[in-house]
Amino acid sequence: MILTGELAPGDRLPPEANLAANLGLSRTSLREAVRALTVLGVIDTRQGDASYITSLGPELLLGALGLMVDLQREDAMPDLVAVRRILEPAATAMAASRITVEEIQRLRSLIPSTLDDEQATEFVELDWEFHHTIARAGGNELLLALLDGLAQPTMRMRIWRGLTTPGILVRTLDEHDAIVEALESHDPDLAHAAATVHVAGLEAWIRSQEPGWSTLAARAVHGTHS
Repeated sequence: MILTGELAPGDRLPPEANLAANLGLSRTSLREAVRALTVLGVIDTRQGDASYITSLGPELLLGALGLMVDLQREDAMPDLVAVRRILEPAATAMAASRITVEEIQRLRSLIPSTLDDEQATEFVELDWEFHHTIARAGGNELLLALLDGLAQPTMRMRIWRGLTTPGILVRTLDEHDAIVEALESHDPDLAHAAATVHVAGLEAWIRSQEPGWSTLAARAVHGTHS
């Protein structure tokens, strides 16, 4: 019913007895189905009220993807970053055609003028906002959700890289500058190339790491927050 448009975002579900009869289900089976769709975020069951179809926005994908990525083992991380390398340049190229002056200014505000290796955690948080702003400027909400889902679980990995690779934070700032310049020129090809170089560097680094790096990263990141 959702797929055919008979039930749209925000609609209230019909009474249980009517819905079960229309679908040819027992009420027990219907309750299990509603419970499953509630867990997935498709249905919002309000205590003392009724059940409604949610917005059905891309955040549903983000939730499911985030859980899947969080459960990945260390040896799956290179493939995760490789997927980001495919999607991030495409999102950046899309943004080049649409980005506003205000969004360019926002991106520049997320590139600190000075940074040392001890500020890796702070920088990675700025880095996440930087790439989120670009993806949002592209105007594709589904792609934005996908990239957010891929970026968030790699934050610990990127903090570890910042703490252990001399000069990497400064180099990353230079790469961010190059991306912003390409976006400001509204050149999709140049923006795509700049973003590819940027994410490919992270991918090459993660593929060079020895087994067990994630345990060390977890300890390091915990230390930066304590």
